[in-house]
Amino acid sequence: MPDKPGLTSHLNLNVRGLPISATLGINERSHQLIKEGRRIYKLGLGQSPFPVPEVVVNELKVNAFQKNYLPVLGLPELRSAVAEYYRRTQGLNFAGEDVMIGPGSKELMFILQLVYYGELVIPTPSWVSYAPQAHIIGRQIKWLETDAKNNWKVTPENLEKLCSADPDRPRLIILNYPSNPHGYTYCDTELEAIAAVARKYSILVLADEIYGEVHFLGEQTSIAQFYPEGTIVSSGLSKWCGAGGWRLGTFTFPPQLQWLKNAMATAASETYTSTSAPIQYAAIKAFQGGPEIDEYLFQSRRILAHLAHTLVARLQQAGFDIAPTQGGFYLFLDFEMFRPGLAEKAIGDSVELCELLLNDTGVALLPGVAFGRPPTELTVRIAFVDFDGALALEAAGGIAHNTPLPDNFSETQCADCVAAIDAICHWVGHLPQPTTR
Repeated sequence: MPDKPGLTSHLNLNVRGLPISATLGINERSHQLIKEGRRIYKLGLGQSPFPVPEVVVNELKVNAFQKNYLPVLGLPELRSAVAEYYRRTQGLNFAGEDVMIGPGSKELMFILQLVYYGELVIPTPSWVSYAPQAHIIGRQIKWLETDAKNNWKVTPENLEKLCSADPDRPRLIILNYPSNPHGYTYCDTELEAIAAVARKYSILVLADEIYGEVHFLGEQTSIAQFYPEGTIVSSGLSKWCGAGGWRLGTFTFPPQLQWLKNAMATAASETYTSTSAPIQYAAIKAFQGGPEIDEYLFQSRRILAHLAHTLVARLQQAGFDIAPTQGGFYLFLDFEMFRPGLAEKAIGDSVELCELLLNDTGVALLPGVAFGRPPTELTVRIAFVDFDGALALEAAGGIAHNTPLPDNFSETQCADCVAAIDAICHWVGHLPQPTTR
């Protein structure tokens, strides 16, 4: 008699075969290799290297006693603080009632896809969780091709081409900038042109601006300025406030999309109920800003800008074709020019490339295929976050605002990141030369 099927065999087809998130997976593997005694440079998980600002931590301590369930849409005072933040920093005319608070923007994105029945348009490359979320829910995905020569950015022409083939189809496009995985962003002219196409086809835009405050020049512009009626602005505390583990995200809706916010609230009320009360109270201080937050952001930006410049210069010198980035803490690197030498090592895709780099150099990266790129494309994402952010902030804080950081700042304060890139450059410089056949 055959064995009865076990309980674990009855998986939803949309989940069966999906691996753990690539970013979380590489982080766990890195920790395991370190425990085994390996020297590992952790450039896989994109976690802010900086500590949570002290003034925000103090607010969490003061509010640790808060134990009551809060409204599903979030603490009213926090929702008002978020709306005021957008008015103050970008001139966007939001009110507290337009804001929804969730346990991380990742959860809010999932619920948005759950309640909005439309085709998901994802630029490639893009963050690793957009597509798996759609797959779990059963939504159709359309990948929107971008070009390395245009720094992997969406163009109005590509968006027009995709939409014109079926102009009446409801669509949701995710526009993330400065971008994970490549660190490039959009100028106002580019955003205005994309907004015109979105308006023409009534596309719902999710502006994932989680890295907006780590734009190196502090000059983030939301596409909501050009397409306010159709844009949801997404942010949170994880990337610019160093509080990834606190799990607090924000969605801000225009009046025309209040029906969508209310539908999301219904789904949230039956799933996570509400976001952690102490963290919501503490987040008020973060979004209110003030001198301490301004100083924290200024120093964070100039440290990341210096480090990005240092790493890109080294990579360019080693032969990589990569342009300077504008924000965040990522580089998207193409090894195509080294393909012949990699072929001699039987490397033909990005997964194999990352495996060999990890084994040979100890540098943990993520393959381009995890970000929606073709498997045989030799691209990888670098998260340059393996340094002590608290020490770097202290060092930068001793240098006047109008004085550039020293040329060797990244080498001294972010030594492991620089060493990891040097290891990659040394490794490609010693790839075997193709044999003559």
